[in-house]
Amino acid sequence: MGKNTEYEPPKVWKWDTESGGKFASINRPVAGATHDKDLPVGAHPFQLYSLGTPNGVKVTVMFEELLAAGHTGAEYDAWLINILDGDQFGSGFVEINPNSKIPALMDWSNPKTPQRIFESGAMLLYLAEKFGEFLPTDHAARTETLSWLFWQMGSAPYLGGGFGHFYAYAPMKIEYCIDRFAMEVKRELDVLDQRLADNEFIAGSEYTIADMAIWPWYGVLVIGDLYDAQEFLDVKSYKHVTRWAETINARPAVQRGRMVNRTWGEDSEQLFERH
Repeated sequence: MGKNTEYEPPKVWKWDTESGGKFASINRPVAGATHDKDLPVGAHPFQLYSLGTPNGVKVTVMFEELLAAGHTGAEYDAWLINILDGDQFGSGFVEINPNSKIPALMDWSNPKTPQRIFESGAMLLYLAEKFGEFLPTDHAARTETLSWLFWQMGSAPYLGGGFGHFYAYAPMKIEYCIDRFAMEVKRELDVLDQRLADNEFIAGSEYTIADMAIWPWYGVLVIGDLYDAQEFLDVKSYKHVTRWAETINARPAVQRGRMVNRTWGEDSEQLFERH
């Protein structure tokens, strides 16, 4: 196929070559473990297997906020899962998260009935309910919080796997793909900007798990620490999102949460794609 030839999809797609780009080595069309590897287990009630990507930061921020609020039962051990080395395809990890994406969490607070939790949004909800924090008890306010939590879970793939991939990581720059996902990310930023024009936090006047879910993606993007795309997306024009992002960034627990499971020896931003 020539460089400028329009792609003609085959009748049946087959995986016969790597996709290219920085994530080619870990992308594959099948699930399950590729090798046997047990996971370490520490002394604390919670065992977190993760990496300091946006989805990983959601959970470490939640743990640090719970600890700051005095919940000693939220003590956790954080184990680094290097996705570029394929740690997420080890048998122990897959037992917790069959989808082989970080983060993965085990609650050993009751050793007789340990609980696995996968998907970052599920972890935030699980911890909020377990400790009675950062999720309103009023039915209307709780519903609003959960609506924004699930908004993030559904929207972030456009930012990470869509815009982030084609803007920062794809082996070639494709105008159509970048334009398509830049348009969607800017629409999402506008959704947040309009919401935050009249609300201190995402779900209203209270800081909740909705903020913890959305900030590592959209807040970090706006403060300039994601994809180096702040100028391209004109993030300064979203003044209310910027105000909110800086407010969250100043929280000590958020700053601590961002430091957990970071691979400081390499460019960690390259891991902020789909994970």
